Amino acid sequence: MKVLAFAAGLLLAGPVVAQDAPPTPFIVVDQFGYLPDAQKVAVIRDPEVGFDAEWDFSPGAVYQVVNTATGAVAYEGKPVAWKNGAVDASSGDRIWQFDFSSVTAPGAYVIRDKQAAYDSYKFEISASVYRPVLVAATRAFYYQRAGFAKEARFAGEGWADAASHTQDAKARLYSAKNDAATERDLSGGWYDAGDYNKYTSWTADYVVGLLGIYSERPELWTDDFNIPESGNGVPDLLDEVKYGVDWLVRMQSPDGGVLSIVALSHASPPSAAKGPSLYGPATTSATYGTAAAFAKAAKIYDGYYAADLKARAIKAWTWAQANPKVTFYNNDPRDNSEGVGAGQQETDDYSRAMKALAAAIYLFDLTGEAVYRDYVDAHYRDANLFKHVSNLDFDYGHQAPLLDYALMRGATPKVARAIKEAWAANFEGGVGWGSQGTDPYNAFVTAYVWGSSATKGYHGGIFSDLARLGLSGHPVKESRDAAAGYLHYMHGVNPLGKVYLSNMSAAGAENSVDRFYHSWFAPGGPWDSVKASKFGPAPGYVVGGANPGYGWDPRCPAVSPQCGAALLSPPHGQPDQKAYADFNAGWPINSWEVTENSNAYQVAYLRLLARFVSAD
Repeated sequence: MKVLAFAAGLLLAGPVVAQDAPPTPFIVVDQFGYLPDAQKVAVIRDPEVGFDAEWDFSPGAVYQVVNTATGAVAYEGKPVAWKNGAVDASSGDRIWQFDFSSVTAPGAYVIRDKQAAYDSYKFEISASVYRPVLVAATRAFYYQRAGFAKEARFAGEGWADAASHTQDAKARLYSAKNDAATERDLSGGWYDAGDYNKYTSWTADYVVGLLGIYSERPELWTDDFNIPESGNGVPDLLDEVKYGVDWLVRMQSPDGGVLSIVALSHASPPSAAKGPSLYGPATTSATYGTAAAFAKAAKIYDGYYAADLKARAIKAWTWAQANPKVTFYNNDPRDNSEGVGAGQQETDDYSRAMKALAAAIYLFDLTGEAVYRDYVDAHYRDANLFKHVSNLDFDYGHQAPLLDYALMRGATPKVARAIKEAWAANFEGGVGWGSQGTDPYNAFVTAYVWGSSATKGYHGGIFSDLARLGLSGHPVKESRDAAAGYLHYMHGVNPLGKVYLSNMSAAGAENSVDRFYHSWFAPGGPWDSVKASKFGPAPGYVVGGANPGYGWDPRCPAVSPQCGAALLSPPHGQPDQKAYADFNAGWPINSWEVTENSNAYQVAYLRLLARFVSAD
């Protein structure tokens, strides 16, 4: 039976039955809003496949943009059927689009189906609409700080906590946990994701990414994000990044090598985690990654700190060049390291080579020395950018340093030109411009996988790269509009009408993430759910997103009664874009495959978001 929904009331097809409100909204918009001069497209949806398919919605002939303060109709028009009424396979929805780009006056609005009297969530049109979102998403790194007391005046009453993992000051080698002679002070750094572990290679990537975001538009990054360093005369983003860099400094040994991981214990709140902290040995990948981070940071910070980072970057490069394939597999029987960390930070030969390339790029930018430029010129064609036409969005982290090199003063001209041409050509085909119009939600990706939010961020980021650098033959506004589609997806223009950031009602979202996998925000605790617990999770975290590959422990249901009788649906068994639910159960349900946050997702989102934030 299909349930016919019409706004304030519900007209039911067939016998009248008790029925809750529709599980997903029929009109989806960016719940924060739109820039005045931006393309603005609301999506109207009739679910045909998936958990909400029993609900039927037929849009009326007239749609309105209504000012919520005055009740005035700012614009009126007709929705347009996507592909003549075809059902989109990736979402399971039949779609209409309503373009209201001509509405530019600042204010609060809803989209209204005049016939059904059905309204969308409220949104703003404003030049500064994304500023509060930028602040919240950046502050997520503050909540991720290990070994740092979070006072209520900065964290908020609900998320105040004493310093966690003070035992990091006496971390021991994982293979000699009873040997005090291996103790090192490895305090600080960020929890990597929903687990508290600290991974060197990934932290180095976050440092490079965040400093790149800062460098693009330093005027955005003010000193008033309400972190403990606010008001010190240094942009708060640089203060936050320094917290990560300082930890990398502690991870470097006197010979230049950099330790690979610190595995932390887990509890809720983080300050309750009292188990021992264990570290892994230095590796080539961790050391190359840290060389890149130190070089990037030395270019931006100043004084003694910058000089020290420069020396450390060179020392790390020298160690890695002399030790080209030193590995450590954490949480893995190959190195007898079961239980050390969670995610596997060790990488393959290709990724190790790309980390070396990135280190050479940023060392060249820092020093201007030919030895680093020559290394780049000799190895840049090893990158997937020159091998796989459709790879850029899934390998953005490895390819982005190449674009940085192409823009550097002193870069070899023919190499810079080849990189720019490859960057533009990569997105001319089906993965980029060729895909426009194939996703009715205007945020096409080639596949939905674990961490699809990051893929959305990368994909939108590439379109915005083309726009800001003029690398495409397409008009700049067209590239920018394409990029904005991915931002709007993250803000609610998706089949679930879900803002894929946590607890964002204070910034205007009516349907943001309620709960997600994080050791702090564990099931049943005061931080479990915005709706059902005392505090809910902290705001601003980017979650993994739709993942049709989600599955519980493969031994379920026999392995544990916690499995239940069947996989949770959604996310299981849904069209790709509906393969998501707000849940935070740990093993054996494994919600981390869908909802866990990651600093990598955070950086990808911030890179895209910052390109649409006004500096005024």
